[in-house]
Amino acid sequence: MKTLDRRLASTWRRSAGAAVAGALPVLAFPGPALWWWAWVALVPWLLLARTAPTWKRAAYDGWCGGFGFMLAMHHWLLPNLHVFTFVIAALLGALWAPWGWLVRRLLGGTPSVRGVAASLVVLPSGWLAVELVRSWEGLGGPWGVLGASQWQVAPALRLASVGGVWLLSFLVVAVNVAVAVLVAVRRARVPALAGLVATAAATSAAWAWSPRPDADERVAIAVVQPGIVAGRDSADRRFDREEELTRRLADRDLDLIVWGESSVGFDLDDRPDLARRLTALSRETGADILVNVDARRSDKPGIYKSSVLVGPDGPTGERYDKMRLVPFGEYVPARSLLGWATSVGEAAGEDRRRGSEQVVMDAGDGLRIGPMVCFESAFPDMSRRLAADGAEVLLAQSSTSTFQHTWAPEQHASLAALRAAETGRPMVHATLTGVSAVYDANGARIGSWLGTDASASRVYEVPLTHGSTPYVRYGDWTPHAALLILAGWAAAEGVRAVRLRRSAPPPPAPPARTAHGSRARPGR
Repeated sequence: MKTLDRRLASTWRRSAGAAVAGALPVLAFPGPALWWWAWVALVPWLLLARTAPTWKRAAYDGWCGGFGFMLAMHHWLLPNLHVFTFVIAALLGALWAPWGWLVRRLLGGTPSVRGVAASLVVLPSGWLAVELVRSWEGLGGPWGVLGASQWQVAPALRLASVGGVWLLSFLVVAVNVAVAVLVAVRRARVPALAGLVATAAATSAAWAWSPRPDADERVAIAVVQPGIVAGRDSADRRFDREEELTRRLADRDLDLIVWGESSVGFDLDDRPDLARRLTALSRETGADILVNVDARRSDKPGIYKSSVLVGPDGPTGERYDKMRLVPFGEYVPARSLLGWATSVGEAAGEDRRRGSEQVVMDAGDGLRIGPMVCFESAFPDMSRRLAADGAEVLLAQSSTSTFQHTWAPEQHASLAALRAAETGRPMVHATLTGVSAVYDANGARIGSWLGTDASASRVYEVPLTHGSTPYVRYGDWTPHAALLILAGWAAAEGVRAVRLRRSAPPPPAPPARTAHGSRARPGR
């Protein structure tokens, strides 16, 4: 231990160690998907920050760990954004600097039993505050929220219906804190164990109490995934492939067919021939087709990404324009300052335009669907709003073809399981090149994934559900409670500091000095 302490005395070694410790939780996400690892992955980072010699060094440990976490979580952006990936990771990593300070404040040195008990709720609240801030669209959105690592754990998905992915993040961090205390603070092992027992009890109660969605009927929804289509005239050739795959779905008694993001590269008003072909496909298959148009619109200026519903009589008029755009991928924030990013990576050359409101569509036979586009499926509030507005099936049209052989496609597909569990509504994640997936209202996978090597169409029998989950009814109460906990702790610390100052003995008075004369009047 002393040898390790001497090694960490080096500023650079300690910073590198913090970055590595911060990167460890990423192994809990797809592709490795070691979900159990999340429950102890923060322990090395916590142990490092608590031993920081100063509060400033603890803040640096938080920053370096946040940098490692953000870089590891978004490492698949490196071939496209190059050095700018490091810039983004460093900027977002700074959000964890206060958290590092908080770890040392509560667990540093020989913490009191009271301090350890407070750490079990204050540190998870601090982590949640960081996730809440970085979930703002302009900072990249809630990709890599720690609770999302539990997307394939049925009991965790059940809890997501109560407090969303935020509740899962809170519980994961709380368990990590308790484990760190058990490892490093012997005198506080009892409250740490008590915290684990209390967490397990509260979790079990929430799991038992949370209502299950009731399924009463099924709909047949087909996903069309054309696969990689590159080179010249790729938009036309992709449409040809999608048309071919859709035609194979005839006589399958379908309720809806879903194409992926950017599945149509032309505005349908500018290309009436494509609109006619889609109309013919709808008649042939007996189902409405939800396509995604990525093109400059003919009726207003700018490029939009739009979910457009086409029926047997042509476009139905149901349209959703994407509202939350991918920073740098679909627009450059503060382009006048950061426009140079287009010269060092594949940032958007022209900003796409935003839609103004979410839309619930009626897709033949009264099926109500709630579309989202691309990384909008990472935002819990969007799927929650669609469910509250009456959507029976949630849909995400996506394309991660740029990151085809990375962890990104599987990470993106896993988010749909969480959105389904949170809202109690089944969710379809349809992509151009994989991974496409469908989940029931409990977040359980229906059928098999369409992987990144597939060019196919597949039909899924999707059970519809009714009722409302606590998360849909009460919203983001978990992060709000976390902010109240932080405010309460800060207020208590302030009161404690005032009491200490008042109870401290006054400083000793300076000794009296007897003047036997003065400079001005010597001898007097």
